[in-house]
Amino acid sequence: MTQFTEAPIFDADQHMYETPDALTKFLPDEFKPKVQFVQMGRHTRIAILNKITDYMPNPTFERVARPGAHERFYSGHNPEGLSLREMSGRGIDCPPAARNPEDRIIELNAQDVESCLNYPTLANLVEHSAAEDPDLTAAIIHALNQWMLEHWGFAHENRIYSTPVLTLGLLDEARRELEYILENGAKVALIKPAPVNGYKGWRSPAMPEFDPFWRDVESAGLPIVLHASQPPLQEYIDKWEPPTTSSAFEMSAFKWTALGHREIADMLTSLICHGTLTRFPKLRIASVENGSSWIKPLFDDLQATYNKMPQNFPEHPHDVFRRNIWVSPFWEGSVADVVQTVGWDKVLFGSDWPHPEGLETPRGYFHYAEGMDRRRTYDFMGDNARRFMGLPIANPDPDAVNPPVLETAGA
Repeated sequence: MTQFTEAPIFDADQHMYETPDALTKFLPDEFKPKVQFVQMGRHTRIAILNKITDYMPNPTFERVARPGAHERFYSGHNPEGLSLREMSGRGIDCPPAARNPEDRIIELNAQDVESCLNYPTLANLVEHSAAEDPDLTAAIIHALNQWMLEHWGFAHENRIYSTPVLTLGLLDEARRELEYILENGAKVALIKPAPVNGYKGWRSPAMPEFDPFWRDVESAGLPIVLHASQPPLQEYIDKWEPPTTSSAFEMSAFKWTALGHREIADMLTSLICHGTLTRFPKLRIASVENGSSWIKPLFDDLQATYNKMPQNFPEHPHDVFRRNIWVSPFWEGSVADVVQTVGWDKVLFGSDWPHPEGLETPRGYFHYAEGMDRRRTYDFMGDNARRFMGLPIANPDPDAVNPPVLETAGA
């Protein structure tokens, strides 16, 4: 079968590279000493609460690895055994399209991409690094959202849907932040898939005490993305193998395997087992850049638990997952993994542009496509993201809307 490639693309995984003042420009003076850029020889690092993090080797993003630099590694075509650093080469100046919306529109036109979700990059380390101080965490996130609104807007030309961040450590602050982003036109928001730290200590953000927040989200009809972030299990993994650096460029085979994607499976398990998605059945949740290999084991685990204690589930957990959750597999991953468990209408395409672990260009995905027919190409490359966002779909064939049967990607 010849792969159909003309479906309008809605890329559910693109990124910005924030400017150095993104975390501090709007940060209240009382918190500014707790967020510092530190010069270490020729390198700039970020320090939060006087702790330097190497999770992001270059937090200014003035020089970055080119988009798609690691494509051979992630696609499994690395017979020379090159490291990610070797593949990265000398790096390039930060692409203008990763810095501002005007140049991103030009880039989207060149990519033949209709629309995208646009996630912050530096934000990935904030909640992990600032976790000891919930007030600081909330202050940094609000400052970042203010910067994002000023610099990118939240729905630029209704093509670039930038994702403000919501952090739930302090419930009242989270509800105020939600109100702020909604008042300023946010169409989607980003939440870290991890437990949160507040005045009562650590807990899942799906516990009933957070219901007022989720009720607000459901009432607003705001879709929520759970995007991969600095792993909350980093300290645990470091006990098995002492850290030399937290950068993925230097990650060992052990850490690469052991870290896995436990955090997204745990987050979704909590949303289901702690009942959030049953109490608020209209929530729309998407897992992005967390892969998909964890889905089948999670479905098996949920089924085994349900068999033992069905009284603990007001609904079958698989039904909850299929109703509320969308999944964007890695571009090099298997679409069929998601389709066979969750369904065709819940799988999203994402290129991870302009990150080195992403694709050089979103249309490069068709080198790895699994033989989707015209109808399924429309679904995967854009219409399912439009459904998630509550936007009109592009496929002119009405039979493609909410298909009643589940098929594999090669069907």
